[in-house]
Amino acid sequence: MAALLLFSLLLAAPVLLVASGPAPGSTNNTVPLVLWHGMGDSCCNPLSMGAIKKMIEQEIPGIYVLSLMIGKNVVEDTENGFFLDVNHQVSMVCSQLAQDPKLQGGYNAMGFSQGGQFLYVAAAGSGSSISPGADLSHFVFFRRAVAQRCSSPPMKKLISVGGQHQGVYGLPRCPGESSHVCDMIREALNRGAYSDLVQKHLVQAQYWHDPLNDDLYKKHSVFLADINQERTVNETYKKNLQQLEKFVMVKFLQDSVVDPVDSEWFGFLKTGQAKETETLQESDLYKQDRLGLAAMDKAGKLVFLATEGDHLQFSKEWFDANLLPYLR
Repeated sequence: MAALLLFSLLLAAPVLLVASGPAPGSTNNTVPLVLWHGMGDSCCNPLSMGAIKKMIEQEIPGIYVLSLMIGKNVVEDTENGFFLDVNHQVSMVCSQLAQDPKLQGGYNAMGFSQGGQFLYVAAAGSGSSISPGADLSHFVFFRRAVAQRCSSPPMKKLISVGGQHQGVYGLPRCPGESSHVCDMIREALNRGAYSDLVQKHLVQAQYWHDPLNDDLYKKHSVFLADINQERTVNETYKKNLQQLEKFVMVKFLQDSVVDPVDSEWFGFLKTGQAKETETLQESDLYKQDRLGLAAMDKAGKLVFLATEGDHLQFSKEWFDANLLPYLR
């Protein structure tokens, strides 16, 4: 019954809105940046995505930054991170980006991962930091889906901050732990993550990767198995992803949110068990080069960054030193 309650919250006929405009005087040669929030957050929260947007605009004067809203208002935007079909969201974003004249020369994309409370930036003085925030995780690889499925306008660089590109096998921390929504999501996943009903209406099920039921995952996963080329190789996906100039992946070494944490570097649990992990380079995905990641690695396009701390715990100084150079 709890799983059924999830679907009573589904919203009808959501639309995509762009929640920001060009920075004043954005007539220079900076590359535009597109931000896409995630589960439990919204486009415009001044303590999370709004703070990130403002910080980047201050560090790179004149840059055009878009923060996407999925829905007609902030409430719908937040709820759609739980309940709106991922494939539909990607199609909506692809259409919107294609219609934005400021992006036609190409853009960079950045996404952040999930946490227990809102992301915030405390930028006053030395030691300022970015703390664990609202869940932005699944939209990191939703953004990768945009790169694979939508070649125009071209995405130049993709920066994944704690995103789980091989999915998750666990929901150890969920935004709003005191809410019944997180409990209902866990129950739905445990009862039948790959049922048609759950796959269609629960975002988290669409990137649920069960190593103990690999055949079930490959057959019924409506999103992750598709973009990771688990069933068949879509040469267009492969070609589009390889057009990236850089694919930057940030891993948090003490991450207590993403399970397994290796997913942040495209690794995952070995098939048939749930303890031992393998790296991207050890995986069939890489050895068979189904996504072109091996070719990108050899070309120096893959960048693997690691930082100490729990999920999204990094300083503004670290952000400026390690990530901003890819946006300049």
